[in-house]
Amino acid sequence: MSQPTFTLPPDPLVDKNPFRQRTYQVTSIPSFNDARPLLPVPVLPEHPGWLEMYWRAWEMAWSNLRRPKSGSGLVANFVDPAFNDHLFMWDTCFMVQFGWYGRRAFDFMGSLDNFYAKQHNDGYICREIDSASGLDFFHPFDPNGTGPNIMAWTEWRYFRATGDDGRFPQVFWPLLAYHNWCRAHRTWPSGLYWATGLSSGMDNQPRVPDSRLYHRHWSWIDASFQAILDCRVLEQIAALLEEPDIVQDLSGERETLIRLVNERMWSDEANFYLDIDPNGRYSQVKSIGAYWALLDRGAIPEARLGPFVQHLREGWAFKVAHRIPSQSADSEGYNAGTGNYWRGGVWPPTNYMALRGLRNIGQDALAHTIAVNHLTNIWEVYQHTDTFWENYAPEAASPGEPAKPDFVGWTGLSPIAILLEDVIGLQVDWPLRRVLWDRRLETEAAYGVRNYPLGQEGTLEILGDQTQVTVNTDVSFTLTIRDGSLNLQTAVPVGVTTIDLT
Repeated sequence: MSQPTFTLPPDPLVDKNPFRQRTYQVTSIPSFNDARPLLPVPVLPEHPGWLEMYWRAWEMAWSNLRRPKSGSGLVANFVDPAFNDHLFMWDTCFMVQFGWYGRRAFDFMGSLDNFYAKQHNDGYICREIDSASGLDFFHPFDPNGTGPNIMAWTEWRYFRATGDDGRFPQVFWPLLAYHNWCRAHRTWPSGLYWATGLSSGMDNQPRVPDSRLYHRHWSWIDASFQAILDCRVLEQIAALLEEPDIVQDLSGERETLIRLVNERMWSDEANFYLDIDPNGRYSQVKSIGAYWALLDRGAIPEARLGPFVQHLREGWAFKVAHRIPSQSADSEGYNAGTGNYWRGGVWPPTNYMALRGLRNIGQDALAHTIAVNHLTNIWEVYQHTDTFWENYAPEAASPGEPAKPDFVGWTGLSPIAILLEDVIGLQVDWPLRRVLWDRRLETEAAYGVRNYPLGQEGTLEILGDQTQVTVNTDVSFTLTIRDGSLNLQTAVPVGVTTIDLT
């Protein structure tokens, strides 16, 4: 007997999604040899191993670039997550954040376009899509069917890094429709959000009992903070697109969520944001997922910020041999040996998220320290295995278990994006034409970056030692140079500029 079918009420916003009407236009993928001259070139004379990993990660990423299969309905070339021939929303949002440093050779953001093209009439977007057939891997109301909701954050970061606002009129409407779907179908009556182990991206973390495939009626801290962040980002995009009614709606939702999270999910005893069960009892697991809070500076009361971040500095919590474990060392179920996937394993995407959060709240020194520790441990493992891993052990320089090898994939974040942004310390806010060089690397030799992309067509070479910085650029901008004692700001014109640091 045939199964009945049901038509879900459509969201009119989906009619404004231009990706659903697109068809794939054949676009060539350059070889890595052709792409390499268009990539940034780190200069690190005292760290040749980091440079070796940097170029190897790009080469591996390039080997995972794909064209859509005929009949799949995918609309753009994409980077494969290197997992199982499926596209993953979670992975893709992180992969493009190192990929956009190679945007002059390949449009990594097209990887997200494929998810927008597969949006359902009611706004739902599946978190996992078969790349050959283009079919969803989950049904919409499977608790594991979507998330985490970080696509808008990814689009906003792309805009701030590149100055390219041309995507906003296209992506805003599918993103807003998806946000509304999640608000309608992934919240409790209180307004707090729920997830599962799979839909949170942290499959086997024991924070919520027996929750790999089910929410267990708990409120989930990462899902709730991601919703706060999503409101904030969409609110800012709506303001740019001059949609004041939408700005007001999103602002109101954000304020309500911030109040709820701080009233119900902050534990004074633990000094930490924790998942809560239906009766308001706290989880006994401190998850790295709580640090999504740092990405919206207005989400945390000032009095709580210091104690919350302090956990990242404590050896009994998150300051283990390889930082940052996915759950704290004093949490139930922590696995010190291999990390046992998300029970302590060190994951490049969540490390990258936490580092972006620390930078957002001005904790630049801590971000640099954690980044150097992370990259040093990855290099130790790389020397013994000659590859990158899906995740790493928290208390030894070894791969996690289980962990896929040859994983670039989101592990490309560590040797590429974390190296450029947090170890070398170069960060760009191109809509404001600002470049920040947070110089904290302990080295005698001059270091920096050549062939670094600025905006859509500009390039930057910036090198410095302890006495001076030399800048060569074909676009003007404002440069801030900062370290533990120096905070210097200057206008940089086109051409060569030498800046005395003494």
